[in-house]
Amino acid sequence: MMKIYRTQDKHLTRVDDMNEGAWICLTNPTDDEVRRVAATLDIEPADIVAATDPEESARISLEDGYTVIIVDIPVKVDGAGEGIYTTIPLGILLTQELIVTVCSTDTAVIGDFAACRVKGFSTRKKMRFVYQLLYRAATMYQQELRLIDRRRQAIEKNLAGELKDSDLMELHGLESTLVYFATSLRANATVLDRLTRYKRLEQYPDDRELLDDVIVEIRQAIEMTSIYRDDIKGTRELFSSILDNRLNNAMKYLTSITLLMAVPTVISGLYGMNVQSDGMPFANTTAGFAIVLGLTLALCVFAAWVLHKKHML
Repeated sequence: MMKIYRTQDKHLTRVDDMNEGAWICLTNPTDDEVRRVAATLDIEPADIVAATDPEESARISLEDGYTVIIVDIPVKVDGAGEGIYTTIPLGILLTQELIVTVCSTDTAVIGDFAACRVKGFSTRKKMRFVYQLLYRAATMYQQELRLIDRRRQAIEKNLAGELKDSDLMELHGLESTLVYFATSLRANATVLDRLTRYKRLEQYPDDRELLDDVIVEIRQAIEMTSIYRDDIKGTRELFSSILDNRLNNAMKYLTSITLLMAVPTVISGLYGMNVQSDGMPFANTTAGFAIVLGLTLALCVFAAWVLHKKHML
């Protein structure tokens, strides 16, 4: 889908022509749309469709007459649980007259600009628009990171109750998300570092301040990712420790029950031997059976008391 916007009288309006000061927004573009934009702006079609490849890495390159900037942005994984995200490329192409954005799916990074929810946004200020896009992406990372940490805390609260396999799988999914975030944020930081050194890109003082803000936000997101990865690692280790402890308690309890059952088993086994009754205590006594049962019960109670004192029962 292709939409063309232009800021006129401080209002964002949708237009049909690709003239100076326009913003061409491509979302999962068709081949015809790619060819039209490439022919009109004299851009290589491969540079336009690069951002639709999920394996494309973040980069910046200066081409003949235009600049290609590709950064990674977070998106929620369809059908996955809360806090499970991945990253996809967002392409930004700068020409002398206008700006082009390319993404494989609808994303809030672009949607906020199209809905005029970004203060001071103008399609005519191309570099400021780029930095605003990068700033919005950085803040989105931080929002999703906070959501991931809240989800981790919710899972951690279940430790006192019944542990489920789904909790462990969700914790693994959160950790995988943080791995994707860490990789993408480092690549985005590299792109920002190169933006500060390219003299070809015209920058104004206000734009420079905004770029510094973007760099700060990216660094903060990287630090948050590192901290939350450590938190999830600690939670996962706590899960393992609790499971091991519960298994040890179960084995200790079963061992104690086995010891208690061994007492009547041994006594009944001795009295069940095919020997003369003269040598067996209480064998010729009328109340012998009751006496043996009583002694057996007493021994079991004593064994249970000893195990209880040793915290094994």
